[in-house]
Amino acid sequence: MDTPPPPKQQKQSSSTELDFDNLRAIKVLGKGAMGTVFLVHDRVADPCARTPYALKVVEKSTLHMKFEADRRARWEIQVLTKLSGRNSHPFLPHLISSLETQDFLAWAVPFCSGGDLNVLRYRQHDRVFSPAVVRFYLAEIVCALEHLHEMGIVYRDLKPENILIQQSGHVTLTDFDLSRTLRKRTVKTILSSADHHHFDQPANPQSLALSLDTQKKHRHRHPIPHRFDRRNLTRWLPTLPSNDKTGLKKTKSARVSPVSRRKLSFSNGERSNSFVGTEEYVSPEVVRGDGHEFSVDWWALGILTYEMSYGTTPFKGKNRKETFRNILSKKPEFVGKRNELTDLIERLLEKDPTKRLGYQRGAREIKEHVFFKGLRWDLLTEVLRPPFIPARDDTNLTETTEGVDIREYFQNLKAPPSLPPSRLPSPSSECHRSMSLKEF
Repeated sequence: MDTPPPPKQQKQSSSTELDFDNLRAIKVLGKGAMGTVFLVHDRVADPCARTPYALKVVEKSTLHMKFEADRRARWEIQVLTKLSGRNSHPFLPHLISSLETQDFLAWAVPFCSGGDLNVLRYRQHDRVFSPAVVRFYLAEIVCALEHLHEMGIVYRDLKPENILIQQSGHVTLTDFDLSRTLRKRTVKTILSSADHHHFDQPANPQSLALSLDTQKKHRHRHPIPHRFDRRNLTRWLPTLPSNDKTGLKKTKSARVSPVSRRKLSFSNGERSNSFVGTEEYVSPEVVRGDGHEFSVDWWALGILTYEMSYGTTPFKGKNRKETFRNILSKKPEFVGKRNELTDLIERLLEKDPTKRLGYQRGAREIKEHVFFKGLRWDLLTEVLRPPFIPARDDTNLTETTEGVDIREYFQNLKAPPSLPPSRLPSPSSECHRSMSLKEF
């Protein structure tokens, strides 16, 4: 198994003790139905805020569907705990610490200063990534999903807004409240990924060489809420200034919350029958209610790849019904000549999950696809020039503000209209100017 070595970057210890009364919010990173995400520092242990981190805070008194929201919050903490220590991975977050008071449930993870992949895509002139950039980000995402699957965790919420850019320029996944554990299937018949199409010729891992610098050509999405939806908690990313010249409007990704429709089925592995995901990324088996397992993540990877390459999702309809109908019956449409990238997308977007790339042997099948030929999977974290590296100024947020007490922030939200809440400082527009992706 090609497991990337840990990245050479400083990590806060997972044993860090948090004192809620000592935490000061530098700014709000995002808000959602479940809670609010702050960029915080400990004013006692770190008065100069040299190592701020993201803190997701759920106010107990405002929990929607209290039992369900509380269960999801605690599940995410549990997953993050599993992803810490010996199970840590360079492209997945780890839990710094968690705390619970009479009024709040909160947990801290490392801050990713580069924002999310959706914001980054919108900063491109044509709002798409080149094949070389797509390949780099997909490779790291595949490694992250592979690690989750090996731990028996199906992610179920892959989309650009949940892919964050670390200070190093490498990716990390976020938001694990829709994930769940499944018993893995025992594969009896192993099919070569080359058996289905001539594009899939397995590459020799020993002879792969990183060739990301050689590709420099460019190529040329919104869910609708219903009664089971809830808006995705905006990820740990800097809030875009209102005068952003890119014209980006943050995607409002309605998520389909788990609604169990049948009893769990067990047949050579466990499947979930929950209806869960983000509409445009939901797989056919989820729409049909057939039960699903790890291959839903590979379907979502195909949707993600298409969106990164064409600037939209392939099955988006005028409404929820049309979107689901397209997911079940429509084939993805491509522009231009067929190539390795379109073949990868097509094979990931196979309607039958048992025929989908990655179903038989997981991430290994995807790694062997010719689109990744020449890539050294074991050296991904050694890449010093990722497509985009956040400017150091993006994280220098602390010397111009004294911060805001988190308790006061929530109290101000409850203040009457005549007493407007104190505004948290917004990031300077300088942080978002001329940040287009550089080819590498």
